[in-house]
Amino acid sequence: MEQYPYQPPEPHRRGGSGQGFGHGGGTPEGGRDADPGHGRDQGQGQGQGQGPSDGHGHAHGHSHGHGPAAPVSKHLRKVIAAVLVPFTAAVLVGLMVLWPGEAPSHKRTGVGFDRQTQQATVTQVVEVSCKSVNASGDTPTGDTSTAEGSSAQQQAQGSCKKATIRVDTGKDKGRTFTEIVQPDQSRQLHQGEKVVVAYEPSAPKELQYAVTDVNRKFPMTLLAGIFAVAVVVVGRLRGVMALVALAVSFLVLTLFILPAILEGSNPLVVAVVGSSAIMLIALYMCHGLSARTSVAVLGTLISLSLIGVLGSLFIGWAALTGNTDDNTGLIHGLYPSIDMSGLLLAGVIIGSLGVLDDVTVTQTSAVWELHEANPTMGWRGLYRAAIRIGRDHIASVVNTLVLAYAGAALPLLLLFSIAQSSVGTVANSELVAEEIVRTLVGSIGLVASVPVTTALAALVVSADRPGPDTTAPAGAQPAPARGGRGRRRKR
Repeated sequence: MEQYPYQPPEPHRRGGSGQGFGHGGGTPEGGRDADPGHGRDQGQGQGQGQGPSDGHGHAHGHSHGHGPAAPVSKHLRKVIAAVLVPFTAAVLVGLMVLWPGEAPSHKRTGVGFDRQTQQATVTQVVEVSCKSVNASGDTPTGDTSTAEGSSAQQQAQGSCKKATIRVDTGKDKGRTFTEIVQPDQSRQLHQGEKVVVAYEPSAPKELQYAVTDVNRKFPMTLLAGIFAVAVVVVGRLRGVMALVALAVSFLVLTLFILPAILEGSNPLVVAVVGSSAIMLIALYMCHGLSARTSVAVLGTLISLSLIGVLGSLFIGWAALTGNTDDNTGLIHGLYPSIDMSGLLLAGVIIGSLGVLDDVTVTQTSAVWELHEANPTMGWRGLYRAAIRIGRDHIASVVNTLVLAYAGAALPLLLLFSIAQSSVGTVANSELVAEEIVRTLVGSIGLVASVPVTTALAALVVSADRPGPDTTAPAGAQPAPARGGRGRRRKR
């Protein structure tokens, strides 16, 4: 039934009565023989009055359908603040102590991402015979049953493309160079296409530039714009705040976490401080300064601590180095002082934070709404009801996390499948073991966050009591149970 912030009184009539969504007291105008109204659960109340013919009943209504949950008592707010204020202060101190200066410079290696790049455009593409552009001029020979031999034979007999590329940025703007595109090459160039070219000044002039990638700025920007519009249209003001929190999280990542690790700070400590800052900013910015949000912050903090402890234990126990591919190898080569296993653990913590926020906020909201629906329910009843919601959430979230990691590692898993390796061999390899530890440690933290956050929220809302300054309406009798209060305290 629709609830309105105010229920108008009944028309003036003899022995009248008024009903509203609130705590009402029926009083005759003559002030004689008045029967007090009695509030009902969920903010419903009745007011009745009996007296002379000019008596009337009246009641007041209060909206419960929208807006934030009622705050907890002043005592509980102090208890929550006693935990969160020192934690927030510690995060601020950590940010100030670990805040990096400029990242240490190094001489470019020209390998991977560590090379100079410029923007360019493909101005012309013509087909040529692969044999005519073969450096040796001879047809390759060899075993065509192998992948290398078959590819070489195809390149010799097929039709290649000769692309002319114009450099659009940098000191060589306007300069052109040519590049041969083999028929079996995964990326085929097309006229008018925007590309990224690598520049190596120490190479011969005709070999200084080479196409390394495609310029994807426009489709990526368009996709980001569609995402932002969808979030704002559906989430409205809450969506806008979520986008602002996302931008702040990105700034913390790029301005603090990454430079601090490059500067030589402990990756685990940097990740804990940075993740805590992101958590505080994102949760309070998106969900407001309230006891509900504070409980979600506490649940997230406890779960992150568990993930950190388990991650540190099992990464060390499984002897995971964190140096498993070309990118991590390049990082270790450029900055040998960086603890690669610590970097792996930092990635586990940061990667788990986003999903943890979702779980803890959802569970806290579920407990608060259950309390609003039935204020007489004790903390055990709240916990049992909310944990049933949490179990459904656990099943979907854990599956999502596992599939996300599996999707990211799909090419690697496909490679093992081609090699016909056993499951034990695949799982024991460091590449896969790293992802297994990352997934299981994060999932354990997610699973633990449900009962932890639910228990915290149930204890907080069930321990709520009206403060000493709360006064009952004039002429009203005290309600026999907590659920009898129809009026909600000011938020």
